[in-house]
Amino acid sequence: MTSARFPLLIGVLALAMALFFLALGPVQAAGTGYIFVSTEKGNEVVVFDQDMNLVKRIETSRRPRDMHFNADKTLLYVACGDDDAIDVIDVATLEVIDTIPTGPSPEVFAFSPDEKLVYVSNEEDSRLEAIDMETRVSIQDVPTGAEPEGVLVMPDGKTAYVTSEVADMVHVVDTATGAVTKNILVGTRPRRFILTPDGSELWVSCELSSEIYIIDTATNEIKGDSLIFVPPGFREEDVTPVGMAITRDGSRVLLSLGRANHVAVIDAVSHEVLEYVLVGRRAWSVDLSRDETKAYVANGLSDDVTIVDMATLKPIKSVPVGRVPHSVVIDD
Repeated sequence: MTSARFPLLIGVLALAMALFFLALGPVQAAGTGYIFVSTEKGNEVVVFDQDMNLVKRIETSRRPRDMHFNADKTLLYVACGDDDAIDVIDVATLEVIDTIPTGPSPEVFAFSPDEKLVYVSNEEDSRLEAIDMETRVSIQDVPTGAEPEGVLVMPDGKTAYVTSEVADMVHVVDTATGAVTKNILVGTRPRRFILTPDGSELWVSCELSSEIYIIDTATNEIKGDSLIFVPPGFREEDVTPVGMAITRDGSRVLLSLGRANHVAVIDAVSHEVLEYVLVGRRAWSVDLSRDETKAYVANGLSDDVTIVDMATLKPIKSVPVGRVPHSVVIDD
């Protein structure tokens, strides 16, 4: 090769490298900061920026409810109960790019740790379904009590938990065999789970008995007495706890109190209430920003999302989102 060609070759290589790293930029960059809200009766996922300016309304299959990102947050999965499907949204383009068929009326779902399987509670046929993400084939069909909802898979992937709203139970499932190994009796109409960061405690919200049960994951036994949280001016029967979130250090739990129109901020160790925060009507789902400076609460009957300042534990504002917001998740 002549010496005259070296500068040209170096220039071409430099350009190629620049284009390569430019292409990688969006993938490696931090999240968009977008807030995604599913609206059960709007049949859409509504997207806001961090200042709660509307970015886009994404039309989905009917009755979008539970939502989860994949590990790298390039895709958002949305359970759509009335079309028996999980829609897949490309976070970069904000378009539905795929649909995964499920059993009847998917409500809540969780991925296996390697994201090869998705476990879906199918409300109408009372089953927990495991779907292979590559083949889109159901490989397990686990009978549960009536109206299963909450689903959580342990970090080692060996155990899944699912609530049955009608049976008032938490079912413990061996994911290798698809067998229910234990039924744990809890309060009336159990709905959702959170797992403490060390994996030792599983909190279960029981909507109609106004309780939180804590399960010791080492023994699958109820730990202590149930917890009851009642904001001032409300009666116990007014409190219908559902959605929860927990800080990364495991020190605080946020609990949406449904018809009581508040979120309880709880010391996760002492179980003392740090604050009851007034939000919208029927506080349903709650999520924390990555820096944990704000919480976002989906209010199902006031059709809005309330932003809570986590430093002052005061509401900042409520923003209209659409008909019957169900879940809120944040790409940050």
